Amino acid sequence: MADNDGFRNDWATKDFYKVLGVAKDASADDIKKAYRKLARANHPDSHPDDAAKHEKFKAVAEAYDVVGDKDKRAKYDEFRTLQSSGGFGGFPGGGQPGGFGGGFDINDLLRDRAGSGAGGFGDMFGDIFGGGGTRTRQARPRRGSDVDTTATIGFVEALDGVTISLRLTSDAACPTCQGTGGKPGTRPHICPECEGAGFVVASAGGGFSMNETCPACGGRQLVYDEACPTCHGSGRGTSARTIQARIPAGVKDGQRIRLKGKGAKGENGGPAGDLFVTVKVRPHRVFGRKDDNLTIDVPVSFDEAALGAEIKVPTLGGAPVTLKIPAGTPNGRTFRVRGKGAPRKDGSKGDLLATVEVHVPATLDATAREALEAYRAATAGTALRTNLFEAS
Repeated sequence: MADNDGFRNDWATKDFYKVLGVAKDASADDIKKAYRKLARANHPDSHPDDAAKHEKFKAVAEAYDVVGDKDKRAKYDEFRTLQSSGGFGGFPGGGQPGGFGGGFDINDLLRDRAGSGAGGFGDMFGDIFGGGGTRTRQARPRRGSDVDTTATIGFVEALDGVTISLRLTSDAACPTCQGTGGKPGTRPHICPECEGAGFVVASAGGGFSMNETCPACGGRQLVYDEACPTCHGSGRGTSARTIQARIPAGVKDGQRIRLKGKGAKGENGGPAGDLFVTVKVRPHRVFGRKDDNLTIDVPVSFDEAALGAEIKVPTLGGAPVTLKIPAGTPNGRTFRVRGKGAPRKDGSKGDLLATVEVHVPATLDATAREALEAYRAATAGTALRTNLFEAS
């Protein structure tokens, strides 16, 4: 058992008789006299600034609490005798761990001596050191599970950052039993399947083994006389809550953001899990995005592209900029406007990429048609498609 090691390494190394300065066979009166003498000599009220005497006073009080009580002293003496003889790990007589050979189990002995019939080491040591009640170990803290959710935000919100409300439903400790799995008011015991470890060793084949969560206690280390009527012993339930989550500026569509400690609550003092938010960004009517750059398609007329022009182009959240279109600009050419794009993590911004789309009018009035026909006559000798017919 994991708890037994703690007793061996702690209590078994403490000689309470030596602390009190008496022999092991000292009478109850001699022990009481030794305690009172040492308590008076080291009392914190008499030595408020002496840390050494404070510690001595604590040690004396601890020793007297055990050997000053008839029943505790008997169990303490028995424990020390077993420990010194190798009964807690020496395996005398060729027995198995925890036994004395021939199939004898030390837990059976301690169970009988403790008088409870269902506790082994825990019951005996609980009587000695825990004030006479059955000792049950505290379950280990367990980290809460991570939670995944999706949030949809606007295009501008993605660039500027936004705080949103998220309604979350996640796995949580059962509200009736607070995650123990036991019916409230029933008595917990160290799990007999894993002996309180929370896991069992399973064979993986080929001579290998691996640790698996104990199926009996679900890793909680303790089992109860009766299962919780709400969760039927699983210790789990669901939790619905609303939280405020900050989406950072510059987030991209499909990006997964981790919000530390915003997931499911932990158990037994364990930390909460994390919340992972996958962000969906609604498209903008005018602007697009490519990495840290914003994109925009800018319609220009045939004459602006052919003759050149200066045109106004909008920016997102700022004043328009003037874009100079050189004469002879082809359809699809992209112009870069520095610093008018999406924000970066370092505080700088990407660029605005403006792509020219030459507009062809669907209808022409008489004046425009006459002008274009004159242009066609003037450029009739230009062979635009000659290269298409050249032999390769």
